[in-house]
Amino acid sequence: MVRKLLNRYWDIPDGTECHRKTYASTTISGAVGLITSAYSVALNPPDSFLEGVARTGRYTFTAAAVGAIFGITSCVSAQVREKPDDPINYFLGGCAGGLTLGARTHNYGIGAAACVYMGMTAALVKMGQLEGWKLFAEPKV
Repeated sequence: MVRKLLNRYWDIPDGTECHRKTYASTTISGAVGLITSAYSVALNPPDSFLEGVARTGRYTFTAAAVGAIFGITSCVSAQVREKPDDPINYFLGGCAGGLTLGARTHNYGIGAAACVYMGMTAALVKMGQLEGWKLFAEPKV
């Protein structure tokens, strides 16, 4: 399922069809938020059902918002800069997503750190995709 979601994102060329690219990144990050909230509720049980629902929604919707901001920023950046396969677009998207996380937590330090780290991670992922980096080695049989 993860591979299917990622392929849906990578199959859309950068700088085109921003609405589809944003929908795909929102879906991926929303799924990550849902999994994170499931672990949070399972490992730290809430006192009431409503508290569990609130925690699940908080994690899921925050992650989905970060993914949506990442998707729209990287796509619009590719269109405005007219450089669709540039890792800087992904850095800008990751930075915008990190700033969204900082705004959600009402903490400038978290926003600044998340901007740098998420931007660098997204740029490295794009560089790896462009250059054909292998995350896991192929088995030699």
